[in-house]
Amino acid sequence: MVRKADLVIIGVCVGVAVGIFLAALAFFGIRWYRRRAHLRKCANDHSATTLPIRENGVHTSNILSESFASSVSVKVVTYPAKTSPLSKWNKNNKEQLVSASGLPKYSYKDIQKATKNFTTILGQGSFGPVYKATMPAGEVVAVKALAADSKQGEKEFQTEVSLLGRLHHRNLVNLVGYCVDKGQRMLVYEYMSNGSLANEEKQPLNWQERLQIALDISHGIEYLHDGAVPPVIHRDLKSANILLDGLMRAKVADFGLSKEEAAMSSDGIDEILDKKLVGDCDAEDVRSLARIAHRCLHKTLRKRPSIGEVSQTIARLKQKRLVREDSTMSFASEEFSEAVGRIELQQNQLKKMTSIAET
Repeated sequence: MVRKADLVIIGVCVGVAVGIFLAALAFFGIRWYRRRAHLRKCANDHSATTLPIRENGVHTSNILSESFASSVSVKVVTYPAKTSPLSKWNKNNKEQLVSASGLPKYSYKDIQKATKNFTTILGQGSFGPVYKATMPAGEVVAVKALAADSKQGEKEFQTEVSLLGRLHHRNLVNLVGYCVDKGQRMLVYEYMSNGSLANEEKQPLNWQERLQIALDISHGIEYLHDGAVPPVIHRDLKSANILLDGLMRAKVADFGLSKEEAAMSSDGIDEILDKKLVGDCDAEDVRSLARIAHRCLHKTLRKRPSIGEVSQTIARLKQKRLVREDSTMSFASEEFSEAVGRIELQQNQLKKMTSIAET
């Protein structure tokens, strides 16, 4: 009996121990599951701050892209306000009205006061005068006033502001606000204290400075071509549009006021079309031919079309033209037949009238 009692006690103890172990295991399992779910939720909440690594993209170069080619994403790190002019701008303008484009929208009165009634002119840009402005919070900016006789409507201007607002790179002069008020359209940019490369009053640049400026410019243009979606072609790159900050680092300006890649838009047709052909060809045919020609020049070999595809495209364009000409000729022949019929009818009527007069 003693042995049976001992066995019962041992069995109960083992059962209790196993139960405690299973309970502890379940407890820690639930805690682990909840913690993992919490971390996943936090990761999802912060997914907006994750940017894809892409070659030649924002804040990247060829070296950076190659060394991180296998990476998937990079977290955006928030630096102190003093290291970022844009973060300082946003901090000083928390109560400023923010438009649908995500940029602060200012009234004409605000800009007028900040520029001392437009007397602080910095120079004349390609699209209008540029003024130095001191905003209420103390930040210094540059205000570009666009020509008043521009045919661009407010909707088109808002679209362009939206385009400019999404283009951010350390070698681009960033847009930090705008104004559409009293028939005036103005763009507010970060201020570049050392002016442009066209400033003849500056002392000559040494070789190291020139190399650094050239590298900065190439990175800015590289981003516009390969990092921006859709790509932006500057088309007005000159010394006056290369601005220098307080550390003599170069930034490209006036990039957004040019059109997006011209060859792929309707606005670019007039630019690439021989003036002698105006009125003698269909705009859609020109666009199709320009598109296939543009693909032939792609820097990636596998993205270029085969010669067979090129031939087929040209053949289709020729066939379309022949069909249009045939339809035009058939329409003209129908009109000619109708005209001949009317003439014959008139001749018969004249003959009848002549025969009646003779009798």
